[in-house]
Amino acid sequence: MSGAANPVRGEAALQVAGTALVLRPSFTALVAAEAELGPLFALVERAASGRLGLGETVALFWHCLKVVPEGLTREAFAESVAEAGLAAATPALKTLLGQILGGR
Repeated sequence: MSGAANPVRGEAALQVAGTALVLRPSFTALVAAEAELGPLFALVERAASGRLGLGETVALFWHCLKVVPEGLTREAFAESVAEAGLAAATPALKTLLGQILGGR
């Protein structure tokens, strides 16, 4: 666990595999996500048009994890996000995309 999400910092909560995780879209996290996924503005455009893939969502979440729980692999994280479903991931995704567009 990584504590409660602080909306003032642009953080979002994500519940996976019974664990509350905090996603923080820091500059470093967003640069890492952009290096993997391409320009963030294009990512936001894909999300707005309903073309954002699950793999892209998981990658953004992974890079934005405030704390990676000990022993959690990216593969296990991806499986947990998929298992929880898109409805569970959408609020966190909405928060992150809002931070990408609006900044702090």
